[in-house]
This record gives sequence, C-alpha cells and structure tokens, in this order.
Amino acid sequence: MKRVVITGLGAVTPLGNSISEFWQNAVAGKSAAATITRFDASLFKTRFACEVKDFNPGEYLERNEIKRSDLFTQYALHAATQALQDSGLDISKMDPFDIGVIWGSGQGGMSTFEEEVTNYVQGNSEPRFSPFFVPKLIANMASGMISIKFGLQGINFTTVSACATSNTSIMDAFNYIRMGKAKVFVTGGSEAPITPASVGGFSSLKAMSTNNEHPELASRPWDVDRDGFVMGEGAGALILEEYEHAKARGAHIYAEMVGAAMTADAYHMTATHPEGIGAIKAMELALEEAQLNPDAVDYLNAHATSTPVGDPSEVIAVEKVFGSEPQLRISGTKSMTGHLLGAAGAVESILCIKAITDDIIPPTINTVNLDPSIPKQIHIVTGESQERKVDVAMTNSFGFGGHNATLLFKKI
Repeated sequence: MKRVVITGLGAVTPLGNSISEFWQNAVAGKSAAATITRFDASLFKTRFACEVKDFNPGEYLERNEIKRSDLFTQYALHAATQALQDSGLDISKMDPFDIGVIWGSGQGGMSTFEEEVTNYVQGNSEPRFSPFFVPKLIANMASGMISIKFGLQGINFTTVSACATSNTSIMDAFNYIRMGKAKVFVTGGSEAPITPASVGGFSSLKAMSTNNEHPELASRPWDVDRDGFVMGEGAGALILEEYEHAKARGAHIYAEMVGAAMTADAYHMTATHPEGIGAIKAMELALEEAQLNPDAVDYLNAHATSTPVGDPSEVIAVEKVFGSEPQLRISGTKSMTGHLLGAAGAVESILCIKAITDDIIPPTINTVNLDPSIPKQIHIVTGESQERKVDVAMTNSFGFGGHNATLLFKKI
C-alpha cells in the first residue's frame, strides 16, 4: 500500500474564511454563534447559528459560476481553491486523470430547493422552475464543479453519510491513493444548512439548543446544562497526495494520514448507540490499520455535538478503546464552530492536522460544569487551548442513520 500525505488545506468556516484565520480563532477559543441573519428566524424555537461571515463568492468565482451554483458549492469551490493554491501543485504538468475529487455534503442545495419550490407554490415562477434548479440542488455538484474549474479528470464522486460525510470522503480518497488509483485528491465537504427548512426540521427533532439569550454559550459539549447542538455552515478542503509524488516535487507536507475506518451502529435513526459499540469498532479498526497502539494517540477531536445523549456515549467508547485512564487529550471544537453537518469532519480534520504541525490542542469552550457521568480521569481540554506535543491525532464523526467514521493523522 502506498503512503498518503496532506499537502494542502483550505477552509471557509464560521471562525474564518482562510486556514490562518480559522486556526487563530480556534486556538483563541472564540465562539461563532450569533443571531441568524440569513432569514427571519424570530418565530423559530432556535433563532441563532454559526454563520459564515464576510463571505465574498467573487473572490475566486466568476459571475456565471456564482449564478449557477448553490451556496454549498460556492463554499466548496472557495475551500478547494485555497487548498490547491496551498499545495503548490502545478496541475498543467500532471496527467489530469491522476487527480480526483471526492467531496461530501449531507444536504446539498437546500437553499435552492426551498427557494424554487416556494416560488412555484406561490405562483411566482410562471409556473416553471429555473433550468439551474436541478444542477444547483444535487449533492454531487460540488465535486463536479471543482473538477470542471480545475480540469481534474480522475475519480470523481460525492459521499453522503449525514454528519459523517466528509470523514467518509477523506477516507475514500485515502484508500484510492493507497491502492494506486490516483496520485492526488481534492477532498473534504461543504454544507449550507442555515435555511428555514433545515433549522425548522432540526428544531422539531428537539436536537438544537434553544439558548437564544446567550447563543455564544449555547454549544457546551459534556456540560451538565447542554441542551442540543448549534448549527454551523462552511467547507473544509484537504489535498491528499501519494507520498513519493509529494516528495519528488518538494511539496510542503503537513502530516501523514495513516488510518481510517467506518462502521454502522444498526441501532436508531438519529441516536448514537448508548454503549458506543459502532464508535468503538471504528476507532479500533483505524488504529489497527495505522499499526498504532491506543497510547500513541495524543489528541482526539471528538464528535461532541453538545447533545444530552450523544456526548456521553462517545466518552464510553473512548474508555473502551483507550483504557480507564487514557493519556490523550480530547476537545469538542463544535463548541466554537457549531455543527457543520456534512462538512464537520473536514474542518475538524484540519484542526487535527494543525494541532500536529503547531503542537497546540484547541479547546472546548463553554464547558463549565462537567457532566458527572464523565469520568474525571478523561482529559478534556476546556476553556483555553493547550500547548502539548501532538504526534498522532484522531477525529470522530457520527451521523444520523448510525454512521461512524474515524480518521488518524500522524506527524511526519
């Protein structure tokens, strides 16, 4: 099997629209949660989210690209452009069939769907739909538009596994490179779910926090007063590259990807397994593939959505895998970014990679009164970031439908 490294990163997030801004604000422990501005949410139970701010689609996109793409695709194109520029790849000197795109989105063009259907029902569309309705809506269009924009003709498809989506995308890209099916992949995920239907739907599930008075404090993983997740949006992009190819061209290598695994809980439509059975197996398989013992992992970026049921089950799984007194440090960065759904795993993978390069663990904010069910010997980094040597980092993502996806990165 070939080795796989990360040579480029790009991000559009509620904490910043570049890797440097995103990382700086994450290390500083800033919250991105605020009252929703995208639409009038005054009648909703939840009236806040973690929105991307100061996004200028024209920075990287032509007018026709903007007109023909949903916001989730625009986020994807921005993050992918940053990552390719960061990688230093000269695409013109490569066989375009050696470069693929595997991109994920849990919802696809939700805002396009809402707008077009609303116009039709209200009789504002003559009645007809825009010719761009379907192309803007379908979830695979982000991967398609990335390949079109940069002329990438290798393997190209989209994964959908709810909130595990972009971890799945990254895992697939990793495996295709290991098998020699491609030399480079643009991979990650994007989501633009801050719409009336998404917010209303998740609110009806009673999955979201209703702390409208203090949204900046609402996402509080493992805290006894947590009352649900905070919705986020954006994109994270990684350039995965075959190691010898990267070394031959003198690329800057951030880290090596050494393991990945997926399992299914086969338990419930929306809830994680209370004993973390699927999560346990995903972490064990990823470690086995990486040929690493559990005590080699220095940092775990947990799924940790700030929901009453989900948070403790992940800790139970961590104890089973890493022992009753694990030495690794854990943080729940959704406390700052909110939950980016299908893009969550990509932005959290970026935080893991930056933790490895900078030896800094970003914090869990807002966790003041730790749930008594969380063992005291579990080292959750709260309040402030922690300077600590990070050679190996793991990230977990779990999704509706029982999807579990775990990735492992290592200092090189």
